[in-house]
Amino acid sequence: MIAKVPGIQHNRTMNAVASQASPGLVAPIPPLVLASGSRARAALLRAAGLVCEIVPAGVDEAEFKAAARAAGAGADEVASSLAELKALRRSRQSPDALVIAADQMLSCDGRWFDKPEGPAAARQQLLALRGRTHELHSAVCVGRGGSIAWRHRERARLTMRDFSDAFLDAYLAAAGDAVAGSVGGYQLEGLGAQLFAAIEGDYFAILGLPLLPLLAFLRQHGVLLA
Repeated sequence: MIAKVPGIQHNRTMNAVASQASPGLVAPIPPLVLASGSRARAALLRAAGLVCEIVPAGVDEAEFKAAARAAGAGADEVASSLAELKALRRSRQSPDALVIAADQMLSCDGRWFDKPEGPAAARQQLLALRGRTHELHSAVCVGRGGSIAWRHRERARLTMRDFSDAFLDAYLAAAGDAVAGSVGGYQLEGLGAQLFAAIEGDYFAILGLPLLPLLAFLRQHGVLLA
């Protein structure tokens, strides 16, 4: 399913201003495609003023992760490889677009965590992470014409506090189905912030998209004004 991210079309407007200031010097703006169905990533791009088509890449992530795990790949490698696979697949179908793809892996003492299927699974994940430090490996890349034009990855370390069972019950009741929207069963931008004692790393990367390096890349390619 293809959807248009609503927004202020800041990328197109800003480039139009540049074109008027320096006629003939600004190349046509390539369309942007987000190869992900993640609401959080779409919201980050929209808040930054970017307008994208949302076209999920349709990658079987569970199968890919199982094969990668069997081959001895690390969580950071899996995040990078999945982001690249998504970008390549979608950019072959939209060769004139800049295709943004991202992925994120959560690891704790060698164990990988995926998005929980519901509150019960989220509870088990949060109990396993309680009082411990885990890592989020976030990767983003941009594809064009079936090739990778740019890639970037970051790692964050998050320490959950030793919260009580009563707090966990209250958190799950308040968060509702949103706990199934991200790995680990939390959204740092919401109630999930109360789960943590310490965080080391880029805020946007923790939310699922290393945004600032991506914006720098887009400025270099004329999508945004420098």
